[in-house]
Amino acid sequence: MQRYTIKPRENWQQKVEEVGFEFHTLEETYWDESAYYAFPMHEIELIEKATSELWDRCLEAVQYVIDQKLYAQFHIPQWFIPNIEKSWNDDAPAIYGRFDFSFDGSTLKLLEFNADTPTSLFEGSIVQWYWLQDVNPKADQFNSIHEKLVDTWKYLTDYLHPAPLYLSCVRDSLEDFTTTQYMRDCAIQAGLDARFIYMDEIGWDDGRREFVDLEENVMLNIFKLYPYEWLVNEDFGPHLKEVESFWIEPSWKMILSNKAILPILWKLFPDCPYLLPAFFEQNGLTSYVKKPILSREGANIELVRDYYTIEHTGGEYGEEGFIYQQLCELPDFNGNYPVIGSWIIGQEPAGIGIRESNSLITDNKSRFVPHLIL
Repeated sequence: MQRYTIKPRENWQQKVEEVGFEFHTLEETYWDESAYYAFPMHEIELIEKATSELWDRCLEAVQYVIDQKLYAQFHIPQWFIPNIEKSWNDDAPAIYGRFDFSFDGSTLKLLEFNADTPTSLFEGSIVQWYWLQDVNPKADQFNSIHEKLVDTWKYLTDYLHPAPLYLSCVRDSLEDFTTTQYMRDCAIQAGLDARFIYMDEIGWDDGRREFVDLEENVMLNIFKLYPYEWLVNEDFGPHLKEVESFWIEPSWKMILSNKAILPILWKLFPDCPYLLPAFFEQNGLTSYVKKPILSREGANIELVRDYYTIEHTGGEYGEEGFIYQQLCELPDFNGNYPVIGSWIIGQEPAGIGIRESNSLITDNKSRFVPHLIL
């Protein structure tokens, strides 16, 4: 694994906008093609193998949490537990997730799993692929994200109600809107009647006891780029347990999207080479990362090395509790610290995207940097 600096493509902003990528520059540059990461094939094979094995371990961990009724450790409301268990027992399929790895070319460790509402999907699938075609069309890339998304939507057809598919996200987030519209495009390519709706436009019909759109049409299939811990606290949240609407991701993903899964994974699989020791208490760790079980974009993280805090971030998370994970410092490429985001789509490894920061904590200012295979 090597990091190379290069000259960005001429008029690169126009080129990425031509493929529908509008949030390439936020407060600072987000899409950064002044560099790229290169991997030999054996390193890609290691990432692929780890992704597949960790997905299997995660499914075993979900079964364990359900069997042992460990919902309190995940701060999951009691009333929603039957919904989670039903979706699991019904084998409701999931579309996607993103494992975040620390990787230095030899040692690969799981930092966390973005299982419910992972972002950087469009840039990982489409934007970096077009970059590769312009920069080095003879090279390869670990990237079958688009094909696997379309195939997975085709597979889901047998599970969906015979009705339109609605795809939804929050208003006023260009990143979420782009990701959701990209998912809609993949669903359309799979032959589905896919329609967009904002989360605040989803209504509840008391008479019919159904979710409805702006035209009062019943919504039976709903993809949401909106975390379950927010969804259950919406005014219509309690109605989730009343209706047979098919939600994507399924509600059992609420277990995997919670960082409380990390101590569970460590307890069950301490010999797994990709896992870091993790606990619900400090448990004797002298160098560790303290993470809220529910947080986003690197908020409320504390990095401790030999009892001393070396980095921390603020934010509004932590009310539900924290976990403690053995410190694994990201590799340093001349002051750039990359996290490998490895996608699992339709239960298969599908490709990677790389976010890098100028600090050890990956946050909402981290850059997306493309990659290729040597």
